[in-house]
Amino acid sequence: MSNAPGLSRRQLLSTTFAAAGAVVVGAAATAPAQAAPPRPRNWARSTSQNGWPVVDGAKVASHRVEGSDARITLAAGAVSTVLLHVLRRFHYEVGAVGRGDLIGHRTTRAVVAAFESNYLSGTAVAIRPNFYPVGSAGNFFTGEMLVIRDILAECDGVVRWGGDDRDHPSEGHFQIDVPPGDTRLDRLARTFEEWADQPDRGPGTMIDLLNARRRSAAKDLRARQRPF
Repeated sequence: MSNAPGLSRRQLLSTTFAAAGAVVVGAAATAPAQAAPPRPRNWARSTSQNGWPVVDGAKVASHRVEGSDARITLAAGAVSTVLLHVLRRFHYEVGAVGRGDLIGHRTTRAVVAAFESNYLSGTAVAIRPNFYPVGSAGNFFTGEMLVIRDILAECDGVVRWGGDDRDHPSEGHFQIDVPPGDTRLDRLARTFEEWADQPDRGPGTMIDLLNARRRSAAKDLRARQRPF
């Protein structure tokens, strides 16, 4: 079959590609604009989102995550005991953490999501924020999610996971989710401290994640806590 009169094969192909390009450009020009990422705002309150007082560097302490060379700065006492337990289980069962992988207390008041204000009180942690940025979801495999849900159930509502934030999921974020003075926090911290003296309890020990009782507790807590 001959080409159209006056057009060589090269000219015909060039004309076809140019027309196709025009369609693509036209489609792009009429496509809806992508929403701009949310802009940070200044957190001006004297307390963080979870009700804890915003503190300066004199009221927090640096801690090493046992079993790793990672360090993190957190509020002292029961807060650090509980969050370090969470980090140790994550380190052993989800993904090893190392130097520079963790963010704890900070003094920068710029936040995108309200839960980020909890870093100001030293009551929240961010694990590898570049791996699990705010707004990104579905970063963990099914087995890893079983561990995360089990960790949360073990904390019995005292800790909340940023992956359950409906508007700004942050899958590396864990925070204390009870106000100062809540007896559940101290009780949980004492439990974790007691486990430290028991070789068959706590982070680094064998845990049956498919145990019916543990799975039921994890599902019940998820129903109570989700969404933000």
